[in-house]
Amino acid sequence: MLNNKSILITGGTGSFGHHFVDYALENYDPKKIIIYSRDEYKQFIMDNEYKKHAKYDCLRFFIGDVRDEARLERACEDVDYIIHAAALKQVPVCEYNPMEAVKTNINGAMNVIDAALNCGVKRVVALSTDKAVNPINLYGGTKLVSDKLFIAANAYSGRKDTCFSVVRYGNVAGSRGSVIPFFRSIIANGGKELPITDYRMTRFWISLEEGVKLVIKALGEARGGETFISKIPSFKITDLAEALLPGCDKPEVGIREGEKLHEVMITREDSMHAYEYDKHYIIYPNYDWWNIDKLIPGGKKVSTGFEYSSGTNTMWLSVEEIHELLKDVEK
Repeated sequence: MLNNKSILITGGTGSFGHHFVDYALENYDPKKIIIYSRDEYKQFIMDNEYKKHAKYDCLRFFIGDVRDEARLERACEDVDYIIHAAALKQVPVCEYNPMEAVKTNINGAMNVIDAALNCGVKRVVALSTDKAVNPINLYGGTKLVSDKLFIAANAYSGRKDTCFSVVRYGNVAGSRGSVIPFFRSIIANGGKELPITDYRMTRFWISLEEGVKLVIKALGEARGGETFISKIPSFKITDLAEALLPGCDKPEVGIREGEKLHEVMITREDSMHAYEYDKHYIIYPNYDWWNIDKLIPGGKKVSTGFEYSSGTNTMWLSVEEIHELLKDVEK
Protein backbone atom coordinates (compact mmCIF):
# COMPACT_ATOMS: atom_id res chain seq x y z
CA MET A 1 0.00 0.00 0.00
CA LEU A 2 2.75 2.47 0.91
CA ASN A 3 5.56 0.91 -1.10
CA ASN A 4 7.25 3.44 -3.39
CA LYS A 5 4.73 6.12 -2.38
CA SER A 6 5.41 9.68 -1.29
CA ILE A 7 3.44 10.54 1.85
CA LEU A 8 3.03 13.91 3.54
CA ILE A 9 1.94 14.09 7.19
CA THR A 10 0.77 17.46 8.44
CA GLY A 11 1.47 17.86 12.14
CA GLY A 12 3.88 14.97 11.67
CA THR A 13 5.91 15.53 14.84
CA GLY A 14 2.98 14.57 17.07
CA SER A 15 2.18 11.20 18.65
CA PHE A 16 0.42 9.93 15.54
CA GLY A 17 3.20 11.07 13.19
CA HIS A 18 5.89 9.30 15.22
CA HIS A 19 3.98 6.04 15.31
CA PHE A 20 2.98 6.24 11.64
CA VAL A 21 6.63 6.68 10.64
CA ASP A 22 7.66 3.74 12.85
CA TYR A 23 4.96 1.53 11.38
CA ALA A 24 5.55 2.59 7.78
CA LEU A 25 9.33 2.07 7.94
CA GLU A 26 8.90 -1.32 9.60
CA ASN A 27 6.25 -2.69 7.24
CA TYR A 28 6.72 -0.86 3.93
CA ASP A 29 9.30 0.73 1.66
CA PRO A 30 7.95 4.24 1.07
CA LYS A 31 9.66 6.43 -1.48
CA LYS A 32 9.39 9.49 0.76
CA ILE A 33 7.72 10.52 4.03
CA ILE A 34 7.47 14.28 4.50
CA ILE A 35 7.04 15.54 8.05
CA TYR A 36 5.30 18.89 7.72
CA SER A 37 5.00 20.99 10.89
CA ARG A 38 5.80 24.41 12.28
CA ASP A 39 7.91 23.52 15.34
CA GLU A 40 11.58 23.44 14.38
CA TYR A 41 12.67 22.00 17.74
CA LYS A 42 10.30 19.03 17.51
CA GLN A 43 11.52 18.41 13.96
CA PHE A 44 15.13 18.56 15.16
CA ILE A 45 14.41 16.00 17.89
CA MET A 46 12.48 13.71 15.54
CA ASP A 47 15.16 13.96 12.85
CA ASN A 48 17.84 12.88 15.34
CA GLU A 49 15.70 9.97 16.53
CA TYR A 50 15.72 8.43 13.05
CA LYS A 51 19.21 9.33 11.87
CA LYS A 52 20.56 5.81 12.43
CA HIS A 53 17.52 4.07 10.93
CA ALA A 54 18.25 2.00 7.82
CA LYS A 55 15.49 3.82 5.90
CA TYR A 56 16.32 7.31 7.18
CA ASP A 57 17.02 8.58 3.65
CA CYS A 58 13.31 8.52 2.80
CA LEU A 59 12.44 11.04 5.52
CA ARG A 60 12.06 14.74 4.78
CA PHE A 61 11.42 17.52 7.29
CA PHE A 62 9.52 20.57 6.05
CA ILE A 63 9.00 23.59 8.29
CA GLY A 64 5.59 24.99 7.46
CA ASP A 65 2.14 25.79 8.76
CA VAL A 66 -1.15 24.50 7.34
CA ARG A 67 -2.25 28.15 7.44
CA ASP A 68 0.33 28.88 4.73
CA GLU A 69 -1.23 27.62 1.49
CA ALA A 70 1.76 28.45 -0.74
CA ARG A 71 4.23 26.58 1.48
CA LEU A 72 1.83 23.66 1.81
CA GLU A 73 1.42 23.45 -1.95
CA ARG A 74 5.19 23.43 -2.41
CA ALA A 75 5.46 20.55 0.08
CA CYS A 76 2.75 18.60 -1.82
CA GLU A 77 4.62 18.45 -5.12
CA ASP A 78 4.84 14.83 -6.35
CA VAL A 79 3.07 13.57 -3.21
CA ASP A 80 0.80 10.52 -3.55
CA TYR A 81 -0.91 10.57 -0.15
CA ILE A 82 -1.61 13.20 2.51
CA ILE A 83 -2.44 12.37 6.12
CA HIS A 84 -3.81 15.49 7.77
CA ALA A 85 -3.05 15.32 11.49
CA ALA A 86 -2.28 18.99 12.20
CA ALA A 87 -4.73 20.74 14.52
CA LEU A 88 -5.09 22.81 17.63
CA LYS A 89 -6.51 20.10 19.90
CA GLN A 90 -6.51 21.26 23.51
CA VAL A 91 -10.08 22.16 24.42
CA PRO A 92 -9.24 24.99 26.88
CA VAL A 93 -6.68 26.47 24.47
CA CYS A 94 -9.22 26.57 21.66
CA GLU A 95 -11.85 28.12 23.96
CA TYR A 96 -9.46 30.92 24.94
CA ASN A 97 -8.04 31.38 21.42
CA PRO A 98 -11.05 30.74 19.15
CA MET A 99 -9.77 32.68 16.15
CA GLU A 100 -6.50 30.76 16.20
CA ALA A 101 -8.42 27.46 16.33
CA VAL A 102 -10.45 28.53 13.28
CA LYS A 103 -7.31 29.55 11.36
CA THR A 104 -5.62 26.18 11.94
CA ASN A 105 -8.49 23.70 12.08
CA ILE A 106 -10.79 25.18 9.43
CA ASN A 107 -8.68 27.44 7.21
CA GLY A 108 -5.85 24.90 7.45
CA ALA A 109 -8.21 22.15 6.27
CA MET A 110 -9.22 24.24 3.27
CA ASN A 111 -5.56 24.81 2.43
CA VAL A 112 -4.82 21.08 2.58
CA ILE A 113 -7.75 20.41 0.26
CA ASP A 114 -6.71 23.09 -2.23
CA ALA A 115 -3.07 21.97 -2.20
CA ALA A 116 -4.09 18.33 -2.75
CA LEU A 117 -6.34 19.25 -5.68
CA ASN A 118 -3.80 21.63 -7.25
CA CYS A 119 -0.96 19.10 -6.97
CA GLY A 120 -2.95 16.04 -8.06
CA VAL A 121 -2.50 14.13 -4.79
CA LYS A 122 -4.20 10.74 -5.12
CA ARG A 123 -5.56 10.22 -1.61
CA VAL A 124 -6.10 12.37 1.47
CA VAL A 125 -7.09 11.07 4.90
CA ALA A 126 -8.01 13.58 7.59
CA LEU A 127 -7.85 12.64 11.26
CA SER A 128 -10.99 13.55 13.17
CA THR A 129 -12.22 13.19 16.74
CA ASP A 130 -15.26 12.13 18.74
CA LYS A 131 -15.51 15.80 19.79
CA ALA A 132 -16.67 16.63 16.25
CA VAL A 133 -19.82 14.59 16.95
CA ASN A 134 -22.57 16.79 18.44
CA PRO A 135 -19.87 19.31 19.47
CA ILE A 136 -20.19 21.22 22.73
CA ASN A 137 -16.85 23.05 22.56
CA LEU A 138 -15.05 25.13 19.95
CA TYR A 139 -12.47 22.45 19.18
CA GLY A 140 -15.25 20.00 18.34
CA GLY A 141 -17.04 22.64 16.29
CA THR A 142 -13.96 23.39 14.18
CA LYS A 143 -13.33 19.68 13.61
CA LEU A 144 -16.94 19.16 12.53
CA VAL A 145 -16.46 21.87 9.90
CA SER A 146 -13.14 20.31 8.89
CA ASP A 147 -14.77 16.90 8.44
CA LYS A 148 -17.53 18.41 6.30
CA LEU A 149 -14.94 20.18 4.15
CA PHE A 150 -12.94 17.02 3.46
CA ILE A 151 -16.03 14.98 2.64
CA ALA A 152 -17.44 17.66 0.32
CA ALA A 153 -14.04 18.08 -1.36
CA ASN A 154 -14.73 14.89 -3.33
CA ALA A 155 -17.22 16.85 -5.41
CA TYR A 156 -14.36 19.07 -6.64
CA SER A 157 -11.78 16.45 -7.56
CA GLY A 158 -13.07 16.04 -11.13
CA ARG A 159 -10.56 14.57 -13.57
CA LYS A 160 -7.79 14.73 -10.99
CA ASP A 161 -9.68 12.01 -9.11
CA THR A 162 -8.33 12.96 -5.68
CA CYS A 163 -10.03 10.86 -3.01
CA PHE A 164 -10.77 12.45 0.38
CA SER A 165 -11.86 10.49 3.46
CA VAL A 166 -11.97 10.90 7.24
CA VAL A 167 -10.87 8.69 10.13
CA ARG A 168 -12.59 9.30 13.47
CA TYR A 169 -11.48 8.17 16.90
CA GLY A 170 -11.29 9.51 20.45
CA ASN A 171 -8.27 10.16 22.60
CA VAL A 172 -5.53 7.70 21.67
CA ALA A 173 -4.20 5.81 24.68
CA GLY A 174 -1.13 7.65 25.96
CA SER A 175 -1.26 10.54 23.49
CA ARG A 176 -0.06 13.92 24.65
CA GLY A 177 -2.59 15.79 26.78
CA SER A 178 -4.77 12.71 27.41
CA VAL A 179 -5.73 11.20 30.75
CA ILE A 180 -3.08 8.45 30.95
CA PRO A 181 0.00 10.75 30.92
CA PHE A 182 -1.90 13.11 33.25
CA PHE A 183 -2.48 10.36 35.81
CA ARG A 184 1.08 9.08 35.37
CA SER A 185 2.55 12.51 36.04
CA ILE A 186 0.62 12.68 39.33
CA ILE A 187 1.92 9.23 40.32
CA ALA A 188 5.50 10.10 39.30
CA ASN A 189 5.37 13.15 41.58
CA GLY A 190 4.32 11.03 44.55
CA GLY A 191 0.57 11.63 44.35
CA LYS A 192 -1.64 9.19 46.23
CA GLU A 193 -4.97 10.15 44.68
CA LEU A 194 -6.19 10.51 41.11
CA PRO A 195 -8.93 13.10 40.44
CA ILE A 196 -12.01 11.93 38.52
CA THR A 197 -14.13 14.61 36.89
CA ASP A 198 -17.26 12.40 37.04
CA TYR A 199 -17.56 8.83 38.31
CA ARG A 200 -19.85 7.94 35.40
CA MET A 201 -17.33 8.96 32.73
CA THR A 202 -16.35 6.44 30.04
CA ARG A 203 -14.01 6.50 27.07
CA PHE A 204 -13.05 4.32 24.10
CA TRP A 205 -9.64 2.63 24.11
CA ILE A 206 -7.62 2.80 20.91
CA SER A 207 -3.87 2.36 20.64
CA LEU A 208 -1.62 4.37 18.36
CA GLU A 209 -1.02 1.28 16.25
CA GLU A 210 -4.76 0.71 15.80
CA GLY A 211 -5.11 4.36 14.80
CA VAL A 212 -2.34 4.02 12.22
CA LYS A 213 -3.85 0.81 10.80
CA LEU A 214 -7.23 2.49 10.41
CA VAL A 215 -5.62 5.33 8.45
CA ILE A 216 -3.85 2.83 6.19
CA LYS A 217 -7.16 1.02 5.67
CA ALA A 218 -8.76 4.30 4.64
CA LEU A 219 -5.89 5.03 2.25
CA GLY A 220 -6.37 1.64 0.65
CA GLU A 221 -10.16 1.27 0.57
CA ALA A 222 -11.77 4.72 0.48
CA ARG A 223 -13.66 5.68 -2.65
CA GLY A 224 -14.42 9.20 -1.52
CA GLY A 225 -16.34 10.74 1.37
CA GLU A 226 -16.29 7.91 3.90
CA THR A 227 -15.78 8.32 7.65
CA PHE A 228 -13.97 5.28 9.08
CA ILE A 229 -14.47 4.33 12.76
CA SER A 230 -12.77 1.43 14.55
CA LYS A 231 -14.63 -1.12 16.65
CA ILE A 232 -12.89 -0.75 20.00
CA PRO A 233 -13.62 -1.45 23.68
CA SER A 234 -14.77 1.05 26.29
CA PHE A 235 -13.46 1.61 29.81
CA LYS A 236 -14.48 3.52 32.89
CA ILE A 237 -12.17 6.34 33.99
CA THR A 238 -12.44 5.03 37.55
CA ASP A 239 -11.15 1.64 36.35
CA LEU A 240 -8.24 3.32 34.57
CA ALA A 241 -7.28 5.07 37.80
CA GLU A 242 -7.49 1.77 39.68
CA ALA A 243 -5.29 0.04 37.08
CA LEU A 244 -2.65 2.77 37.34
CA LEU A 245 -2.67 3.18 41.13
CA PRO A 246 -4.52 0.30 42.85
CA GLY A 247 -6.44 1.27 45.95
CA CYS A 248 -5.92 5.01 45.43
CA ASP A 249 -8.37 7.69 46.49
CA LYS A 250 -10.45 9.00 43.57
CA PRO A 251 -11.97 12.36 44.49
CA GLU A 252 -14.73 13.53 42.14
CA VAL A 253 -13.76 17.05 41.11
CA GLY A 254 -16.54 17.94 38.67
CA ILE A 255 -16.78 17.80 34.89
CA ARG A 256 -14.83 20.46 33.03
CA GLU A 257 -16.24 22.95 30.56
CA GLY A 258 -16.57 21.38 27.14
CA GLU A 259 -16.12 17.84 28.45
CA LYS A 260 -18.54 14.98 27.77
CA LEU A 261 -19.48 12.03 29.96
CA HIS A 262 -19.16 9.59 27.05
CA GLU A 263 -17.47 9.56 23.66
CA VAL A 264 -19.88 9.20 20.73
CA MET A 265 -18.54 8.09 17.36
CA ILE A 266 -21.80 7.42 15.50
CA THR A 267 -24.98 9.34 16.26
CA ARG A 268 -28.53 8.14 15.74
CA GLU A 269 -28.71 10.49 12.77
CA ASP A 270 -25.49 8.99 11.34
CA SER A 271 -27.04 5.52 11.55
CA MET A 272 -29.11 6.22 8.43
CA HIS A 273 -25.86 6.09 6.41
CA ALA A 274 -23.64 3.84 8.55
CA TYR A 275 -22.49 0.29 7.76
CA GLU A 276 -20.88 -2.25 10.05
CA TYR A 277 -17.84 -4.26 8.93
CA ASP A 278 -15.82 -6.92 10.72
CA LYS A 279 -13.53 -4.56 12.62
CA HIS A 280 -14.87 -1.11 11.84
CA TYR A 281 -17.82 1.04 10.85
CA ILE A 282 -18.13 3.39 7.88
CA ILE A 283 -20.44 6.39 7.65
CA TYR A 284 -21.09 7.10 3.98
CA PRO A 285 -21.75 10.60 2.62
CA ASN A 286 -25.25 11.78 1.88
CA TYR A 287 -24.65 13.86 -1.25
CA ASP A 288 -25.95 13.61 -4.80
CA TRP A 289 -22.41 12.93 -6.10
CA TRP A 290 -22.25 9.71 -4.06
CA ASN A 291 -24.16 6.58 -5.06
CA ILE A 292 -24.59 3.00 -3.87
CA ASP A 293 -22.07 1.77 -6.46
CA LYS A 294 -19.33 3.25 -4.28
CA LEU A 295 -20.30 1.14 -1.28
CA ILE A 296 -17.32 -0.90 -0.03
CA PRO A 297 -18.27 -4.61 -0.09
CA GLY A 298 -18.66 -6.66 3.08
CA GLY A 299 -20.69 -4.24 5.18
CA LYS A 300 -24.11 -4.49 6.76
CA LYS A 301 -26.28 -1.44 7.33
CA VAL A 302 -26.74 -0.67 11.01
CA SER A 303 -30.26 -0.43 12.40
CA THR A 304 -31.96 2.96 12.30
CA GLY A 305 -31.41 4.73 15.61
CA PHE A 306 -28.12 2.90 16.32
CA GLU A 307 -25.62 4.92 18.34
CA TYR A 308 -21.97 4.04 18.90
CA SER A 309 -21.12 5.44 22.31
CA SER A 310 -18.49 4.53 24.88
CA GLY A 311 -21.29 4.48 27.47
CA THR A 312 -23.43 1.85 25.71
CA ASN A 313 -20.69 -0.15 23.98
CA THR A 314 -20.90 -3.96 24.00
CA MET A 315 -17.13 -4.37 24.60
CA TRP A 316 -15.65 -3.35 27.98
CA LEU A 317 -12.19 -3.52 29.50
CA SER A 318 -11.76 -4.76 33.05
CA VAL A 319 -9.25 -3.26 35.49
CA GLU A 320 -6.96 -6.22 34.86
CA GLU A 321 -7.20 -5.85 31.08
CA ILE A 322 -6.46 -2.12 31.31
CA HIS A 323 -3.44 -2.91 33.49
CA GLU A 324 -2.07 -5.26 30.80
CA LEU A 325 -2.73 -2.80 27.97
CA LEU A 326 -0.93 -0.04 29.87
CA LYS A 327 2.29 -2.02 29.54
CA ASP A 328 2.29 -1.19 25.83
CA VAL A 329 1.51 2.50 26.31
CA GLU A 330 4.73 4.52 26.25
CA LYS A 331 5.63 6.34 29.44
